[in-house]
Amino acid sequence: MSAAEEVVAEGHQAVEAVPKRAMTLGTGTSLVVLAALLIVPVFVKNFIIFQMTMLLIYGLAVLALNILTGGSGQFSLGQSAFYAVGAYTSAVLMEHANINYALTIPISAVVCFGFGYLFGKPALRLSGVYLALATFALATAMPQLLKLNFLEHWTGGVQGLVVTKPDAPFGLPMSQDMWLYYFTLLVTIAIYIFSVNLLRSRSGRAFMAIRDNEIAASSMGVNVALYKTLAFGVSAAITGIAGSLGAIAVQFVAPDSYTITLAISLFLGMVVGGVGWLPGSFVGAAFIIFVPNMAESISKGLSGAVFGVLLFLVIYLVPHGARQIAILGHQLAGKLRKN
Repeated sequence: MSAAEEVVAEGHQAVEAVPKRAMTLGTGTSLVVLAALLIVPVFVKNFIIFQMTMLLIYGLAVLALNILTGGSGQFSLGQSAFYAVGAYTSAVLMEHANINYALTIPISAVVCFGFGYLFGKPALRLSGVYLALATFALATAMPQLLKLNFLEHWTGGVQGLVVTKPDAPFGLPMSQDMWLYYFTLLVTIAIYIFSVNLLRSRSGRAFMAIRDNEIAASSMGVNVALYKTLAFGVSAAITGIAGSLGAIAVQFVAPDSYTITLAISLFLGMVVGGVGWLPGSFVGAAFIIFVPNMAESISKGLSGAVFGVLLFLVIYLVPHGARQIAILGHQLAGKLRKN
């Protein structure tokens, strides 16, 4: 059974279980990746640093979706709504309340956790495609809600808000882009470690039990309603943090920046990275950031068609996403060591 296959089991859709050891990279590989992330920005231009920052931000949003779908088996097409709430929370607090950008991030997390938890309550009665449609409706409605007249004083309406990018603290000799990159990297590492430990904890085991068989989980004493809404809340909180960082990095928020297109892109990133495999979240983020640019460089007039062909090739050749490539690489390395 694969992570991309639909399995019919008493009317529910299941996602392939991911072994605990397969949730993350090995220690050696993790250290190499971390070293590259720390060193590369020193030798590249600010635009490349900005792209790397956005990769980390979208990676966080995809990781949040991975916890919800790969962890608890709940499908969502509404992550752009939580991303928008997080972005606007930071933007409004920074520009209207003059609150430090770093302090707005935990506030956004709390606001989005409450929003996601409350949305998860009525969504308890839904599953599979019906839950996906409910979250789709949320993502479609959010840009319009942000344009409402009585919110225009705070949100800027259709014109949005301009956000001031922070300078490096303590007089550190680095550009704004470089400081924000390292700040984002620090937040990303903290959330990544939290996510791995969450899925390995008692709550994570409850998520996976619900994902695999909700009725069996309930019979074993798992509070299904609590853990399903908790999964929504945690996923929304992490997505809100990503939205806050995105608003600070881009220096601008507007309703039309958080349409259903963003939600679909995040879902696509999860599939390409491998459902349930946390490191794949950042591979998927790289795909949704760089592949459209590659498609446009191949053909500006048919960039959408080229992107579709590239996506089809990726799904056809590696249906389990980057996770499948990682498994094959691990097996190949094991055979080489034996020889």
